[in-house]
Amino acid sequence: MTALDLSSPVAVVGTGTMGQGIAQVALVAGHPVRLYDAVPGRAREAADAIGARLDRLVEKERLTAADRDAARARLLPADELTGLADCALVVEAVLERLDVKQELLRALEDVVSDDCLLATNTSSLSVTAIGGALRVPGRFVGLHFFNPAPLLPLVEVVSGFATDVTCATRAYETARAWGKTPVACADTPGFIVNRIARPFYAEAFAVYESQGADPATIDAVLRESGGFRMGAFELTDLIGQDVNESVTHSVWQSFFQDVRFTPSLAQRRLVESGRLGRKSGRGWYDYRGSAERPEPHTAERAEPPAYVVAEGDLGPASDLLALIREAGIQVREEDEDNGTRLVLPGGGQLVLADGQTSVEFRDVVYFDLALDYRAATRVALSHSQDTSARTVAEATGLFQALGKKVSVIGDVPGMIVARTVARIIDLAHDAVAKGVATEEDVDTAMRLGVNYPLGPFEWSRRLGRTWACSLLDELHERDPSGRYAPSLALYRHAYATEKREGTP
Repeated sequence: MTALDLSSPVAVVGTGTMGQGIAQVALVAGHPVRLYDAVPGRAREAADAIGARLDRLVEKERLTAADRDAARARLLPADELTGLADCALVVEAVLERLDVKQELLRALEDVVSDDCLLATNTSSLSVTAIGGALRVPGRFVGLHFFNPAPLLPLVEVVSGFATDVTCATRAYETARAWGKTPVACADTPGFIVNRIARPFYAEAFAVYESQGADPATIDAVLRESGGFRMGAFELTDLIGQDVNESVTHSVWQSFFQDVRFTPSLAQRRLVESGRLGRKSGRGWYDYRGSAERPEPHTAERAEPPAYVVAEGDLGPASDLLALIREAGIQVREEDEDNGTRLVLPGGGQLVLADGQTSVEFRDVVYFDLALDYRAATRVALSHSQDTSARTVAEATGLFQALGKKVSVIGDVPGMIVARTVARIIDLAHDAVAKGVATEEDVDTAMRLGVNYPLGPFEWSRRLGRTWACSLLDELHERDPSGRYAPSLALYRHAYATEKREGTP
């Protein structure tokens, strides 16, 4: 099944931001485009707005004047649904309410031909449920564009329970012909991106709610150590706290209140108080007038240790050994079967976050996971009230000698980046095992849809196939609510690896 021919008219119903963006994508690709909105005059206003954006593309030399004029000639507002009768594809982008979408689609079926492909841009509703109102549900598919649609490349092509394979394939190939990067997805709550991304927000909020660190510090660690484009607090302020919380609540409810997707009480209170982020002037941060952005906690300068003793290869943090040597600090290596730590001159230990807490051990400082320890500009440390001041100072001075800013947080198991990445990896394995998408499509979706520095499976391969399962096991022991229990898919993945490597 191939993409729709460029001569085939495409319609968009609903002319808000997303509707206009989808219409622009189809128009620039070369299709005749019809615009319809239930509010009189709205479709013509949308056509004018799209025309203005095409003008800006010409000014930026991204579109020729001739192509703009041709595109404008292909754009036609429709005053009635009957104006969409000859369309080969109709995409609805109306209010996110099941009854509204179903009513619209039933009306469309009375207008378009039976071979017209019908699609929804829903981000939170079930494609199967929306299509359940149709006489011919097999020709209904989800086409979830990301905002702004003309700029972001990802499109989740979602097959409902009744969607015909040929229709899903045609939708997929059409999105690709429009210059997008489509990924195929089964109809599951949150699809790929909004399902697997939940821990990015949830774990940041959980660290905050446990008094482990403030929003500015958590955001800085996620950016400067984890390699994420934005931290969870600043990103949700940009998205809108009400929008982000609504998606989280929808996924949680759709999974029958699965504890892995539990919404944040702190975010709920933020929404209840009207602090919705940038659009309201206040969210986690204050955007009003001359309000100053809070700075992340950064430790004072400390003297680096003269040497460290490396027990084992440090696993995912093994690059640190070369960095320490380059900083002029002696590294004494000792072979240890289970050693994955640095011993400091005062006898304290520096250990990569593993899901345990510092208070459980004598004189231990944990350090957080980094995407790339050489490129990272900040590293988080955590310790308990019983950790000696000398050990904390030596650990701080060590990372500062490597050119890193140091943020000291509370004794939080799994810290910030490590617990976040482990949970993302777990949900990705669970989704693939349940037939939601392929590993390749999951990685593509998370890199393009939310700008993750690595896809979950790329991360898993880099960190070691047992790393996430081991860390989550430790977290689950400390919080047996089920939130951190490794999925059966991740457990099987890790256990099969251990068996191949000869572990009894």
